[in-house]
Amino acid sequence: MNMHGTTSSYVIEPSAIPSIPVAGTDKMFPVHRVYCVGRNYAAHAVEMGHDPDKEPPFFFQKNPDNLDTTGEFPYPPASNDVHHEIEMVVALKSGGTDIPVEKALDCVFGYGVGLDMTRRDLQGKAKDMGRPWEVGKAFEASAPCTPLVPASSTGHPSQGAIWLDVNGQRKQTGDLNQMIWKVPEMISYLSGLFTLMPGDIILSGTPAGVGAVVRGDVLRGHIDGVGDLEVRVV
Repeated sequence: MNMHGTTSSYVIEPSAIPSIPVAGTDKMFPVHRVYCVGRNYAAHAVEMGHDPDKEPPFFFQKNPDNLDTTGEFPYPPASNDVHHEIEMVVALKSGGTDIPVEKALDCVFGYGVGLDMTRRDLQGKAKDMGRPWEVGKAFEASAPCTPLVPASSTGHPSQGAIWLDVNGQRKQTGDLNQMIWKVPEMISYLSGLFTLMPGDIILSGTPAGVGAVVRGDVLRGHIDGVGDLEVRVV
């Protein structure tokens, strides 16, 4: 693939580069790929019918343009069972292959609060048939998130509350220290499977309490030391 052509060399107009605002600045963070960690909190693994002691976390992807910072989540078509999953967003400023765990945090630009919105009914059908999950995970606006906060401001959060309220009622709650695989470990592991790049995003898993949303719901998410996210389902 030629990544260096000018606009005039393309046969159609290129899409805009997906990007996330950087908090407190007028700068944008350009997104390369979006990796998601599955079942990375033990209690959530149990509620999804799995034994976290026997099954290590795994990874799937969303599309970069699924990220959305508008504060609205349009209820998607083809589903009657769309679930919220609150997650810490990890944004990489550098990458590579086979990154040692002890050097992994050097790759991190910053953090945010995000949602992995999921068409659970379509995901369930895909699971039952042994098919990929894209129809359940990688649809339009399926990753609402906050602006990114640079690690120079937040440090590297490894503990602290992570929660989600729906219409003022607490639905998901956990602590970052409950992650089965910590952020440095997931970066290191991913770099053994893919060449990580500046602009890569990792959604680091969700705590227990996932559940369905309907139009009109207001979702408020929080991660200690990172920030707050508010999204209305429309």
